[in-house]
Parts: sequence; structure tokens; C-alpha cells
Amino acid sequence: MHKLLLGGLTAIAFAVSTANAETDTLKVGTVAGPETDVMQVAARIAEEEYGLNVEIIEFTDYVTPNAALADGSLDANAYQHEPYLQSMNNDRGYDLAIAGYTFVYPIGAYSEKYENIDELPEGALIALPNDPSNEGRSLILMHNKGLITLDDPENLEATPIDIVENPRNFRFHEIEAAQLPRVLPDVDMAFINNTFAQPAGLSLDDALIKEGPESPYVNLIAVRGGDEDREDIRQLVDAYQSEAVVEKAEELFQGGAVPGWTE
Repeated sequence: MHKLLLGGLTAIAFAVSTANAETDTLKVGTVAGPETDVMQVAARIAEEEYGLNVEIIEFTDYVTPNAALADGSLDANAYQHEPYLQSMNNDRGYDLAIAGYTFVYPIGAYSEKYENIDELPEGALIALPNDPSNEGRSLILMHNKGLITLDDPENLEATPIDIVENPRNFRFHEIEAAQLPRVLPDVDMAFINNTFAQPAGLSLDDALIKEGPESPYVNLIAVRGGDEDREDIRQLVDAYQSEAVVEKAEELFQGGAVPGWTE
């Protein structure tokens, strides 16, 4: 009986130890590229300041990280802005929430054929990101620059169908965001998030048109609803919103990443 009791206590202690180890590890999804490099700095700060182990899992698309978060494969992800998060919640029935904000990564329109937006020819082929919010984001920017007219310029999920005036007969091609730098030589202009523009050697300074710092598209750290106030999640957010992370983002994006939280 004594041996059985000791064995039982040992098993319980091992289970508690294992549970604590799991609790101290956060699985965080990012999109491969410089945003992952930024999260690695946050992970280091989280370990140094809070003893928190952050496991970063990289993805190459915008859909899978939210699916993984919703099904419990991740504890958090950091790659999207609020309009996109809300569209995924609405379209797929997720219950994902905002734990904290990261950076604004302004979107820009790039061309290898033209140096000025006025040089775009009649019928120019323009590539757009095919995810709902970033496509609308691109079209709203075109609307604000007077290139097209949308029936509702506040519709964050606008598509080419919502264009009511297209005086230069632009043609639009919807493409997965990560593939846009690759197709740039084959189109007249492409709207590319800074997440993918910077690794491709594109600078916002070279964009024909771009968002300003007033952009409402602030990226965020997303979690499952109800996890926003978990201690380890709050520690991750605090580690991310640190001076070391801001410095790394400046190094990588050179002005293309604007802190989206109140310091």
C-alpha cells in the first residue's frame, strides 16, 4: 500500500509538473517573414521578464493561422488587423478576440513598369490581395486617390463589383497576398502589404500610392474569446509592446511599421 501511495503521488506530481510546463509555453502563430523576426524579439523579452516560453509557429497564408487558433492548435496569433479578424469571425463563425495591438503596416501600390500613378495606361491590369478586408482596403485607397469610385467607400469588404465608376477601364486580378510580389512583373500595378513587400525588396518610398499613418488597419494579437485576460497572454502583449520590439521593427521595416498602441 505504501508503494502504491508513493507511486500515486509521484504520478500526480508528474502530471502537475507537465501541466505547468504546458501552461508556461505559448504557441503563437505568425506569417513567415519580418513579422516573425519581430515576434522573436517579443518572445525573448517574455522569457527574460516573465519566464514565459513562446513557441513561434510560422504560416505562409492568411487563413490557416485563424483556423489553428480557433481549433486550439495555437494560443494566439499576430499577423492581421481588426477588419480582417472581424470578417473571419463573421464568415467562419469563429470567436476570436483582440488581446493587444502591434503595428500599422501601410499597404502600397507598386509597379515595375511605371514611376508615377498618372502613367498607368487605359485598361491597366491591377493585382489586388484576395482576402476580403485587404482587397477592400486597396480599393478604398484607389477611391480616395480619385482613380475609381466605389458605391460605398466605407465598405471595408469592397470588391471590384462595387466599383461604380472606372474612367480608365482598369482591370483587376485577385491574388493571394503572399504571391503578389511574384506577379508584380506581369501586371501594371499590385497592392502589396508591407509584410510581403519588404522581404521582396520593395520600399514604401517606391510605392505609387500608399496609406498614411492615419490608417485604421492596426495589426493585433488575436486569441480565442475569453482568453484576453489570461496572465500569460497579458505578459506576451506587454513583451511585444516594448522598446526592443519597436527598435527591431524600425530596423526591419525602416519606417514602414508604426506602433499601434499608446506608449
